[in-house]
Amino acid sequence: MDKSAKAKVVEEIQEKFKKASATFITDYKGIKALEMDEIRKALRDASIDFKIVRNTLAQRAIKGTELEPVSGHLKESTAIAFSYKDAASAAKTLVQFSKDKPNLKLRMGTLGAKVISLAEIQGLAELPPREVLLGRLLGSMKSPTTGLVMVLSGVPRKFLYALNAIKDQKAASA
Repeated sequence: MDKSAKAKVVEEIQEKFKKASATFITDYKGIKALEMDEIRKALRDASIDFKIVRNTLAQRAIKGTELEPVSGHLKESTAIAFSYKDAASAAKTLVQFSKDKPNLKLRMGTLGAKVISLAEIQGLAELPPREVLLGRLLGSMKSPTTGLVMVLSGVPRKFLYALNAIKDQKAASA
């Protein structure tokens, strides 16, 4: 590979790191080409870009950025998964693949500019989907107002019950 092709690859990797909401560094040693195509297709369907990169080029791409601590994990056979949408669903997909294909090993990842460990990736994979979290948030935000309405409506309701009791009592005595 000549210098201009290397520079183009470094620029492409830098752009992917900038656009990605989360990245995951994996080791793919021992995975056959057909299995790799299967993994790539499934990840592509989940809006995840899975790219095998040369370590030196990836290190050049992140040099001088906040992701520079990642360069220590760029060794041996490295593939990087770039997630552009939902980081939790990307982590779920990759964790499931690492269970199904033991040769695919997650090393570490990044969430925005924060470097995350393998344990944090596991925790991210256990999160419910984004829609469920938004629903829970909406329920939490709605709960205090619903409670306030119930409390405020309790006083007139009890007053109405008292008036009905008085009416029934007068009707029974008449």
